[in-house]
Amino acid sequence: MVPCWNHGNITRSKAEELLSRTGKDGSFLVRASESISRAYALCVLYRNCVYTYRILPNEDDKFTVQASEGVPMRFFTKLDQLIEFYKKENMGLVTHLQYPVPLEEEDTGDEPEEETEGALSPPELPPRNIVPLSAVPCEAKEAPASMENPRAAEVGRPSLSETLFQRLQTMDTSGIPEEHLKAIQDYLSTQLSLDSDFVKSGSSSLPHLKKLTALLCKELYGEVIRTLPTLESLQRLFDQQLSPGLRPRPQVPGEASPINMVAKLSQLTSLLSSIEDKVKALLHEGPESPHRRSLIPPVTFEVKAESLGIPQKLQLKVDVESGKLIIKKSKDSSEDKFYTHKKILQLIKSQKFLNKLVILVETEKEKTLRKEYVFADSKKREGFCQLLQQMKNKHSEQPEPDMITIFIGTWNMGNAPPPKKITSWFLSKGQGKTRDDSADYIPHDIYVIGTQEDPLGEKEWLEILKHSLQEITSMTFKTIAIHTLWNIRIVVLAKPEHENRISHICTDNVKTGIANTLGNKGAVGVSFMFNGTSLGFVNSHLTSGSEKKLRRNQNYMNILRFLALGDKKLSSFNITHRFTHLFWLGDLNYRVELPTWEAETIIQKIKQQQYADLLSHDQLLMERKEQKVFLHFEEEEITFAPTYRFERMTRDKYAYTKQKATGMKYNLPSWCDRVLWKSYPLVHVVCQSYGSTSDIMTSDHSPVFATFEAGVTSQFVSKNGPGTTDSQGQIEFLGCYATLKTKSQTKFYLEFHSSCLESFVKSQEGENEEGSEGELVVKFGETLPKLKPIISDPEYLLDQHILISIKSSDSDESYGEGCIALRLEATETQLPIYTPLTHHGEMTGHFRGNIKLQTSQGKMREKLYDFVKTERDESSGPKSLKSLTSHDPMKQWEPANRVPPCSSSGITEIINPSYMGVGAFGHLKQTLSPDQQPTAWSYDQPLKDSALGPGRGESPPTPPSQPPISPKKFTSSTATRGPCLRTQESRPGDAAKSVGEPLPPEEPQLTKPEMFENPLYGSVSAFPKPAPRKEQESPKMLRKEPPPCPDLGIVSPSILLSKAQEAEGSKGTGKPAPPPAPFLSPTPRVRSFTCSTPEGRPPGGDKSQGKPKAPAGSQVPVPVPVPVPVKRPIKPSRSELSQQPLPAQGQRPPLPVKSPAVLHLQHSKGRDYRDNAELPHHAKHRPEDAPLSRTAMQ
Repeated sequence: MVPCWNHGNITRSKAEELLSRTGKDGSFLVRASESISRAYALCVLYRNCVYTYRILPNEDDKFTVQASEGVPMRFFTKLDQLIEFYKKENMGLVTHLQYPVPLEEEDTGDEPEEETEGALSPPELPPRNIVPLSAVPCEAKEAPASMENPRAAEVGRPSLSETLFQRLQTMDTSGIPEEHLKAIQDYLSTQLSLDSDFVKSGSSSLPHLKKLTALLCKELYGEVIRTLPTLESLQRLFDQQLSPGLRPRPQVPGEASPINMVAKLSQLTSLLSSIEDKVKALLHEGPESPHRRSLIPPVTFEVKAESLGIPQKLQLKVDVESGKLIIKKSKDSSEDKFYTHKKILQLIKSQKFLNKLVILVETEKEKTLRKEYVFADSKKREGFCQLLQQMKNKHSEQPEPDMITIFIGTWNMGNAPPPKKITSWFLSKGQGKTRDDSADYIPHDIYVIGTQEDPLGEKEWLEILKHSLQEITSMTFKTIAIHTLWNIRIVVLAKPEHENRISHICTDNVKTGIANTLGNKGAVGVSFMFNGTSLGFVNSHLTSGSEKKLRRNQNYMNILRFLALGDKKLSSFNITHRFTHLFWLGDLNYRVELPTWEAETIIQKIKQQQYADLLSHDQLLMERKEQKVFLHFEEEEITFAPTYRFERMTRDKYAYTKQKATGMKYNLPSWCDRVLWKSYPLVHVVCQSYGSTSDIMTSDHSPVFATFEAGVTSQFVSKNGPGTTDSQGQIEFLGCYATLKTKSQTKFYLEFHSSCLESFVKSQEGENEEGSEGELVVKFGETLPKLKPIISDPEYLLDQHILISIKSSDSDESYGEGCIALRLEATETQLPIYTPLTHHGEMTGHFRGNIKLQTSQGKMREKLYDFVKTERDESSGPKSLKSLTSHDPMKQWEPANRVPPCSSSGITEIINPSYMGVGAFGHLKQTLSPDQQPTAWSYDQPLKDSALGPGRGESPPTPPSQPPISPKKFTSSTATRGPCLRTQESRPGDAAKSVGEPLPPEEPQLTKPEMFENPLYGSVSAFPKPAPRKEQESPKMLRKEPPPCPDLGIVSPSILLSKAQEAEGSKGTGKPAPPPAPFLSPTPRVRSFTCSTPEGRPPGGDKSQGKPKAPAGSQVPVPVPVPVPVKRPIKPSRSELSQQPLPAQGQRPPLPVKSPAVLHLQHSKGRDYRDNAELPHHAKHRPEDAPLSRTAMQ
């Protein structure tokens, strides 16, 4: 029996928590060491501090407590003896062992799972043939009752051969040829017993059955052999890739064995489907044979454009293969004009109008034109952007890609075989954020398919997947990896062209079933390198049952700790830090936590697509909000119906009740099947779709899909040859310190790991100081080693990341890990850095300081994913305040009772979606109130609340130049590529968090958020209850609060203005621009308004702020905003009017005008914006922004 003080594999932080809870000096427990296998850690509480002693085994498996040099070592054969010895006083420990801390009772989840019938065993073999009792003679019926003579029972039972003979006689055999029937009877009478002997001897071969099937299929095999050459010739006839003189290899006929038979039939079916595809392609492309067969046919979009103020319809034809964008006045007219891929410079999505797109093209005279088009809807615009991006990628002169697209699919198959057609899954068709039809022909680079309760064999499932992908892409994908744990499986397929780019493939699994020994629940994972980028994929099936939430959390922690994927050198980091991109998919089994009697209410809300109310009770969202699971992961907004538990063969009815022996079991409709991801800071990643299918109905779960655009790096080769001398690169950390949530009394050192370093680098010990709230501050000052990267070229170095681990000098156990991006705003300059520290999925502290990066000569080239950007539809003064640079949260802001004027925000910005938010190359998107010290970059991305509007990777939130738009008249789409790149420094979601306090104090509740309708998924009309502000922190929410502005007179080390910006700013009028308008209480404003927050009033406003208020145009701080200004409103252009819904009945409030100074600056001298994030302002292309009041939009 395990002693009560032996806690096994609990984490260090959990051990500290248990000891602190007892509060008695001399309390102790033993846990497994995290740094050495087979070793233990003895944890002792003394004076509210935890002291850890390492217990090491020697060669004879005797245990000793690690001691300082010179102290005699004592050896013990058992742990119990060691513990008993140190219960005596003055034996060398800080205090003697007195109070053992007992094990916590854990929910083992030993009950059988409710949705799997007989799921607690590995995949079973087909059931044996058992004769019904009615067919058995009477003697046999009675035999089991008396077990005294088991041999007699066997004699009374008919043999297997006799049983099968009887079954054959009862079957209708009129359609079977006579010679076939005789062959089957011969097998049953003589050869079945011979095969039985083979099986009993341990052989898996059935030689006589093979002879029988070969005989039965002889004629069929002959017909297939005779038919295949004809079909292959027909396929080659229509193949565009084959040269005319190439002859097929002669067919070598084989025997009609079952294996050959299956192979030939599979070949036959694939040939038939391939011929149809080839004929379609040939008819589409014409007889001319291009150098490579077209995979993506030309796609035409109907758009509107303005010419001399008159709207006209145009046709935009995208020909990916030839690299042309063709503009025609009508579908059948001749080409009006075309632009090659080299002449198309950039696509700029409007953030205000979700179906508007600006295309920057270069003319023959090397002038740049700005062409503005309006698409039928936002999905069409997104499909057009994806095709243009594909064209750019395909015709790029760069040898290696900057970005790839990844399909992630998860499906609990419910132990039933799939239907014949599952292509809608791979085309992202169904409910939710789906792909436009125009993108159907764009194949993804990597397909990752995770299944649970999968009844098929690996080979069979692989064939189905490959055939489905070939049907929609005309490509044969390469199998990268396939890994199975019982019925949990992951498959990774990739385009053939990527085969040589993929290396270091690794697979593993973790069992989390009963007692963590059964594989009916658990996870399978695959990791590999794509050129210089590490990718990880985890497919998990967690404990089921609505009440088993805590058990699911524990499943997640175990998978996180024990799944061995990725670089072995990063063993001190768990999988959340080992990969540039980590994707976690599966049946996570988190439920909607509502009482069972609300089942019918839930069904009605689903029918009305009122998902927001239900998602506010989603267990996974609630657990993530409390930072209990999936810390720093992200999930796209859910806009599809719950994927479990359907009646099979229909998607119109949820089967939420199930009669069991113990009574009625309820399984309320829930979003069990999910896809989440976590990427390194400042790395490009966009979720382009997230939804579920509607036509795959064999299981009680619907398949879920998610597609991503992910930035990748190449295997960099230095441009400088060996022996050349250039300025050597160097990474220097200055003034760094870590804040740790620990009660351990030990010294700490840092380890730096990175692929840009030859090996990891260890620092000297830091100096410990007491921090606030019992935290420990470890200061490293200027003692940290200078890191020498293997390549100093900025094109390589700025794409790299440094992993940091802070470790105990006593036990070498990690107390926290973090990640720092080297994509800095400037080199040769000290810049502030920050990363949260986590360990085993728990928040353990923070790391702050400064970094100085030295690179060789050169500059970063523009990435292919920078081709599509998002325009902020807002104009203001000339000064553009740079982003809070990569890292420091320690900003000095004005006190709350002082109201400084705001700095102006940037001129109309073109924002790369990958840098949207606050990032190294972006601009400051928001100003923060004094009580909202911005933290540096953090993974602390609070959850998306679907009630708060579109999420990340979709259409961005309402820009500051306008109030929120009423959901009933103006809709938002999730098809737009939105902010996606993790900002290393001040992620908006963290900006409201105090540096010393991760969770701010309780504040007054916010007003009810406005809901958006989405044209792609139907209306959403339910509002969740307003949550406290700390629960609503998110990038969307922080844009929605009206924060007071910082006083720019105070010099902050983190707000850096380049010289160009300062010079530009000095030319301006000096009039400050307003802050961004609040989202929850929108305020239209003129450009020269000075913001103020009356003391004692929360920035979020109160209920009376629901209606828009226009502040006065004065520069003097005004405690209470004046109602409507009396200036004449600006008349929008026709193109803008065409985008706006009709106003509702009632008085329309006048709109404020811009100050003359701002208007003058907007029409000042144009600039070359190709290498800049700004655009010139021309009224005919970009109409004036006029704030639209909520009443006007209804």
